[in-house]
Amino acid sequence: MASITLKGNPINTIGELPAVGQKAPDFLLTKADLSDVSLADFKGKKKILNIVPSLDTGVCAESARRFNKEIAGKTDTIVLTISCDLPFAQERFCSAEGIDNIITLSQMRNRNFGKDYGVEIIDGPLAGILARAIVILDESDNVIYTELVPEIAQEPDYKEALARV
Repeated sequence: MASITLKGNPINTIGELPAVGQKAPDFLLTKADLSDVSLADFKGKKKILNIVPSLDTGVCAESARRFNKEIAGKTDTIVLTISCDLPFAQERFCSAEGIDNIITLSQMRNRNFGKDYGVEIIDGPLAGILARAIVILDESDNVIYTELVPEIAQEPDYKEALARV
């Protein structure tokens, strides 16, 4: 279990982020077109897992916008923005914002991602959704960087994360 805060109030996650150097846990998540994907569907690319509580919040929306801008033109790296939002809401957000360089993924059908990556919030008003975190994987799906953002209302360290890819 990891402790983070929500506007200064302590909340906890179900576990810890995967350790740097270990193989990333596989996942089954749902894309905007309602197809299910696993880690194998992104084989051979570096992956930035931009894990957010909900794209309906300002900080999460900014995170998606920032990674969309920063990843433009990179052919060896993809950004997967993962939340509990329904794929319809994720698609609506991306369309309204002109975001087309990231892939949004939802826990709609399978809720194991939050548990397997240690980011499911288990108490407080946000219990059941995902904490804000960054996990970066190399082309072989080994974890090369992680950040569990200590205050959920704060943005991740983009500079440090992007330096890893």
